[in-house]
Amino acid sequence: MTAPAPQQLLDFAGKVVLVTGAGSGLGSGIALRFAEAGASVAVNYRASGAGAAGVVARIESLGRKALAVQADVTDATAVRALIDKVASALGGLDVLINNAGSYPVTPLLQISESEWEAVIAANLRSAHLCTQAAARHMLRQERGGAIVNITSIEAHNPAPGHAHYNAAKAGLLMYTRAAAQELGPHGIRVNSVSPGLIAREGLEQAWPEGVSAYLRAVPLGRWGGPDDVADACLFLASAAARWITGVDLLVDGGVMTHRIF
Repeated sequence: MTAPAPQQLLDFAGKVVLVTGAGSGLGSGIALRFAEAGASVAVNYRASGAGAAGVVARIESLGRKALAVQADVTDATAVRALIDKVASALGGLDVLINNAGSYPVTPLLQISESEWEAVIAANLRSAHLCTQAAARHMLRQERGGAIVNITSIEAHNPAPGHAHYNAAKAGLLMYTRAAAQELGPHGIRVNSVSPGLIAREGLEQAWPEGVSAYLRAVPLGRWGGPDDVADACLFLASAAARWITGVDLLVDGGVMTHRIF
């Protein structure tokens, strides 16, 4: 095949992108970055309606189409309705970013059954349900697509107090490879991004020992921001990564070059 011109590699004009959990934080940064690259963007949220509306307003100020869609992505019926609504309103679906998740800190011996199930559902089941529904739609479109799962460096290096989260993200890492294997023949690429510590409000107060350990260990001397992860998603969803599937891209400032915790 003929390779696109370099200036076209990160051009998402005419593409429709869905980002789950995009009403705030990392998801909102990813949604905005795809809009800056020319995409129409669907901003999924569960409870942060005001935040999602703000993200949509910022995207529309760039001259792009945007849509805020409320859905609990751990519910299969809600996910199917989400995909249908996005495709109907924006004209299809080309890229799915499975970003929705939760990040509680609880010692292993104190994790309740309900908390375990909730974390697995938020971080792993949601990605499966969205991938399945999105891939089925992409198959009907017959133009391929790209899916990027947001995993974590904790899929590779467990952190204390995060046994449920570590397990969910490690499962998502293998799920990415399995989905890439099965969906590749249909022209759908599936990859993942494993972020390191990403700045967010309240993190230093919620997990001071983890933040301190990370900043001591990271070779590039800082924690990450949403744009650091968003740009990795842009690459993996773009024509620049057209022969890449089933891989995990560490975006961590180099911290995984040695033991962190």
